Amino acid sequence: MKSANPVWKFFVSVKLTVFLLLSLAVTSVIGTVIPQNADPELYFHKFGPFLFRFFEVLDIFDMYHAWWFHLLLFLLIANIVVCSIDRLSATWKLVFPKNPTFNLAQFEKQKKIERFSVDAHQNELEEKYASLAVKKFGRQHVDKTGDGFVVFAEKGRWTRLGVYIVHFSIILLIIGAITGSLFGFQGFANIPEGESVDHVRLRNNGRVLPLGFTIRNEDFNISFYDTGAPKEFRSSLTILENGQPVVKKDIIVNSPLRYKGISIFMASYGEMAPENETAHDFSTEDIHVNFTIKASGMVYKRKAEIGKPVNIPEGLGTFTLTAFNPAAEFRGQNIGAALIGELSPAQGEAVEVLLPLHFPNFDKMRGGGVVISVADQKQETFSPMKKEDIRYYSGLEINKDPGVWVVYSGFIVMIVGCFITFFMSHQQICIAVSGKGGQSDVRVMGTANKNKIGMQRQVEKFAEQLSGMR
Repeated sequence: MKSANPVWKFFVSVKLTVFLLLSLAVTSVIGTVIPQNADPELYFHKFGPFLFRFFEVLDIFDMYHAWWFHLLLFLLIANIVVCSIDRLSATWKLVFPKNPTFNLAQFEKQKKIERFSVDAHQNELEEKYASLAVKKFGRQHVDKTGDGFVVFAEKGRWTRLGVYIVHFSIILLIIGAITGSLFGFQGFANIPEGESVDHVRLRNNGRVLPLGFTIRNEDFNISFYDTGAPKEFRSSLTILENGQPVVKKDIIVNSPLRYKGISIFMASYGEMAPENETAHDFSTEDIHVNFTIKASGMVYKRKAEIGKPVNIPEGLGTFTLTAFNPAAEFRGQNIGAALIGELSPAQGEAVEVLLPLHFPNFDKMRGGGVVISVADQKQETFSPMKKEDIRYYSGLEINKDPGVWVVYSGFIVMIVGCFITFFMSHQQICIAVSGKGGQSDVRVMGTANKNKIGMQRQVEKFAEQLSGMR
């Protein structure tokens, strides 16, 4: 028997369900607290070498693609399926009985019974009452009694399956999520105007993935508000197969290009230096950096030049500017002009430091005992490009999720299942008629597996209709 099978007993356990749901909840919290798919260097400086390696082994930094997270989801699917099968046989017999039986005593236990009398013989009422019961409730059955008859009617037996529809929707949602995780990807590509790419760089591991087709950035246009803030940026893209254009579309934010299950979103843009410019073509006479020491709270301002080490106050090491990038990137996003330097702490390994001009608190994310920022920057000091020489690139978000339609289907099925489960019920009604001669006493009773108050209102209205029939 199934109940004697230890494997079956394991998967049918409610304790397993609670454990899996709590585990998924806890891991989701961890995935929110610890940013996913960030730069490994940030993780290393934030958690230290031991925790960094420990979390890396457990795939905490890319948790939703980890094998153990998928295992939890597969166990939850098995748990739902086994629990549903275990309880389905009893429900199936209620929904599809071979010989439906009705028990008058069951209805007579109801606290509220509608009663009235009719000046008519029982034989005159039987056909009328049975006909109305069929009209209102669908299926009906008539039993003769010693002094009259009883009409039983019902509808909505199938609504007892609503909970299984909800279970099925949850399975669809999980399968859709696993499918997207295993066979989909999230990546980015920065394409300068007039250039093309045939690959995408994945966000979770930085790996380059071929697309199977080519994306060409024909043109980029940007409009601004009077305040100077960007109003709209638009890229004209062409999809090429074997060198031949197959799709052309202008994309803006929230209006992607979709091709072969891949969605291409307009995510960002950036300026590029002309090809004859170098990152060192700018003056370094007016560059100063601030060193904020966390332990003492002191802020020190020092002059810095490319290639010349600067001693960090309080004996915390040295800092050396190495380059200037007019269009720096961070995690695939353009962050504007930035200085690049190397921090050599008094203890530990040297690390690269990115100092965006427009984000003075950017280096706080790195952690450590000192925060570095650019002080009193003058835009002309760091902007060698003339306006007419500016060339843009389009920052594209390129995603594929083959499980998305399974997820959408799961949501639709869940809405249907929840509506059936919470707003529909198996309703039964009983009309008991008894009496002698031309006088008949009528009792109307009803029951439902859900929403018993609503069922009582239906009984009252049905009794009014019956009492009005002659």
